[in-house]
Amino acid sequence: MTYAHRMPFGAEILDKRQVRFRLWALKADEVSVELPSNTFPMSRLDKGWFELITSEVRPGTPYQFRIDQGCSVPDPASRYQPLGVHGPSEVVDPRAFAWKHTDWRGRPWEEAVLYELHVGTFSREGTFAGAERKLDYLAKLGITAIQLMPISSFAGKRNWGYDGVLPYAPTTCYGRPEDLKHFIDTAHSKNLMVFLDVVYNHFGPEGNYLHLYSPQYFTDRHRTPWGQAINFDGPESRPVRDYFIHNALYWIEEYRVDGLRFDAVHAIYDESRPDFLTELAETVRKTTGQDRPIHLVLENNQNAAHYLSGNPRNAPHCYTAQWNDDIHHAAHVLLTDESDGYYGDYSGEPATHMGRCLAEGYSFQGQKSAYRRGRARGEPSRDLPASCFVSFLQNHDQVGNRAFGERITSLADSSKIKVALAVLLLAPPPPMLFMGEEFGASTPFQFFCEFDAELASKVREGRRSEFARFVEFGSPEAQTRIPDPNSEDTFLRSKLDWACLESPLHAAWLRLYQDLLACRRREIVPRLKDIQTGRAEFAVLGSKAISVVWPLLGGSNLILLANFGDQKARMPKVSESLVLYTTADDCSSSLQKRKMPPLSVAWLIKP
Repeated sequence: MTYAHRMPFGAEILDKRQVRFRLWALKADEVSVELPSNTFPMSRLDKGWFELITSEVRPGTPYQFRIDQGCSVPDPASRYQPLGVHGPSEVVDPRAFAWKHTDWRGRPWEEAVLYELHVGTFSREGTFAGAERKLDYLAKLGITAIQLMPISSFAGKRNWGYDGVLPYAPTTCYGRPEDLKHFIDTAHSKNLMVFLDVVYNHFGPEGNYLHLYSPQYFTDRHRTPWGQAINFDGPESRPVRDYFIHNALYWIEEYRVDGLRFDAVHAIYDESRPDFLTELAETVRKTTGQDRPIHLVLENNQNAAHYLSGNPRNAPHCYTAQWNDDIHHAAHVLLTDESDGYYGDYSGEPATHMGRCLAEGYSFQGQKSAYRRGRARGEPSRDLPASCFVSFLQNHDQVGNRAFGERITSLADSSKIKVALAVLLLAPPPPMLFMGEEFGASTPFQFFCEFDAELASKVREGRRSEFARFVEFGSPEAQTRIPDPNSEDTFLRSKLDWACLESPLHAAWLRLYQDLLACRRREIVPRLKDIQTGRAEFAVLGSKAISVVWPLLGGSNLILLANFGDQKARMPKVSESLVLYTTADDCSSSLQKRKMPPLSVAWLIKP
């Protein structure tokens, strides 16, 4: 069986062996399709659209759009860029790929255990095919969903992916479109979902030609950390909104991804109603997901709860879940005692923040944030299901945005890390791992890119100035120690070292993750449907210990006791409870004495 998403723009293969080219170019007077052997003028349509239908083109043909007899540019809806973002686009027939596992029906969100990976550094090859060879390993680990960092075409041969400029075209350094489809098809055969990270808040700084022929893609009404905002709510914004909504549909329908993670939606500015995010979710829910569940996940540091719902199928404007930065920050402070930057908001009472996250979703639900100069942050989330909040101890941001890209294992004692893992991997919110953390990877994950010389210098200096406010990097000499993002060595250092799994230390970390995820699958997931939303309670048992109780249908309770501290902690009475998992050597004795041992966790069911 084959799959294709029909788009109102770009190069579309029609019936009778014809190809239709269509481009929105409000600024242009003339547009032509430039082929290797000929150039064809496009007809002007209404509202800035240009179109050409021809029988002179076949799949695999390179093409560009020539604007006003001047520069030639790639198709903004290109399905593939064989020579990179500055070269010609390629006509792709999406129906040329035959999917084998068309009986795939997805997995429910309650089973989600996500694994975030960067294709270029995950395997030695740094390709879709290289990642595909690790699928059996990931299935054995116990994850259920692979989340790929952005794979859309970007400038250069290495990048985190958030500098993409052609959101429909998988970057050539990872492989061809059919290689990505083969990866997804194979993942489905192993009962693994595939999520894709998409960036709708900005375009990268190199290789974006939209301003040459349609500056209406951008607006000066709003500003983002990356410059001009994308025009989602101003004049001529309808084609812009359609461009990104079709992109979401394209990945779901043509590539059969099971979910999308939307990067930094707090940097999407839209004062219209319905706003872009609401319209996008409504369109996806109405258009896709009839034969399998589609999961939509947000990153939003404003803790905007109104986009979330416990049942997206019954609330078509809603998203499935959101990354919960609060729970990461609270856990990080409990493990490291760091208080720089945003960690300062959590350093006073980290156990309280952790308990509130586990019981209520966000910790900041409208409270003032000192880090944000006293501004209120967040919306009430207590009445949302725990499934709405993705928890994690590491991710690409929290590792890679450190000066040297250190992982948590180089910042905290392993015994404390194991406490956090026993909490986050078994708690009701769906957990996420960052590639390599499951075997205690010693390789860093650093910020890397490859831009032209002038832009590379700006990125390097910008990276250094970003850390100048830290005492450690207060001098220019100290700042030179920060890895150069444009150096190939920075990229190579970030590649996972799979050979380290032969070490007993790293093998032991892997067994711990496998055991915890097996326990989650066996003991926690079957009970998630019975958790009574909005009724969880938490208590702080000393400076670094907490208890959390989730009432279940039928009258029983799921109970967590966790002590992140070095001293025993007084615990509530939990007699007649069944122990699901514990790190304590003599949990029964501890329960009777109501004393939680240092650095220990217990998960219980109380009838």
